Amino acid sequence: MNGKRSRADIDWGASPTIIVASIRAKARILQTPCLNGTVLWHQWPGPSIHPPLVLIHGGWGSWTHWIKSIIALSKTRTVYAVDIPGMGGSGDVGQPVIVTPIADVITQGIDQLIPNTTYDLAGFSFGGIVAAHVAVRHRTRCRSFTAVGAAGFGEMHFVVEGIKLPDIELSNEDKNSIHRENLKLLMLANDDNIDPLAIHIHRTNIEQGRMRSRRISLTTSLIEALPKIKSRIGGIWGERDTTGNGIAMIEKRRDIFRDIQPDCPFDIIPNGGHWVMYEEPKKFVETLLKHLAVHAE
Repeated sequence: MNGKRSRADIDWGASPTIIVASIRAKARILQTPCLNGTVLWHQWPGPSIHPPLVLIHGGWGSWTHWIKSIIALSKTRTVYAVDIPGMGGSGDVGQPVIVTPIADVITQGIDQLIPNTTYDLAGFSFGGIVAAHVAVRHRTRCRSFTAVGAAGFGEMHFVVEGIKLPDIELSNEDKNSIHRENLKLLMLANDDNIDPLAIHIHRTNIEQGRMRSRRISLTTSLIEALPKIKSRIGGIWGERDTTGNGIAMIEKRRDIFRDIQPDCPFDIIPNGGHWVMYEEPKKFVETLLKHLAVHAE
């Protein structure tokens, strides 16, 4: 996926706005209710031989967290990517900021968009917590839950210091410089991967974000939800995920998963950072599809 053009005819050498618009143009734009406004969904239709795949992005993000994976995944099944309430193009669920109403409106949205259908579910970072709680609600209708660099592990989560929000009066160049540094600190392990598209996505998502999710991310909410999930579970982490707190702590997360389901797939992708599906997109897609094949057995 690193060449100028992929088989899906996306020009990865184009400007960030054109890349995002090109991938969005392949989607159906859908909306479901929430307390204040609507929840925004993008659907990329794919073969019906496999259950649909629902993707839930991370904190201060949007569907664009999955931008380098969506087209490849939609070649195998229909893909739905939601904007979490309070982020991206979705409305809000009000105060206090807790996981329950967020998971409720996304669960209800899935009921509306893919009623009476089994589906697979993946959640990134803060979205891993949300996805786990959605999986609890849908029981066996959710065929599988895959945590991707997920939060919700309490003291195992490494808190990255030095993240800054740029002042509104700064120049575009200065704002981008701050976002580049934030990506380096938190999201991407290799500086060469901090390209104009990554900066554009990160900056746009931060500017659209209204809901502070960090307090939830630092809880044990995912650990508490895991035993209640009736579907198959699995995990994908980048080897160099800053929030993972080192390979030993990522492996401890794997042990938690396998204490619940001993045969569950759990992969650690070499050289990948926290935003592993952006940094190692080909390997991420291969790994996720491998997990989904295991869950289908």
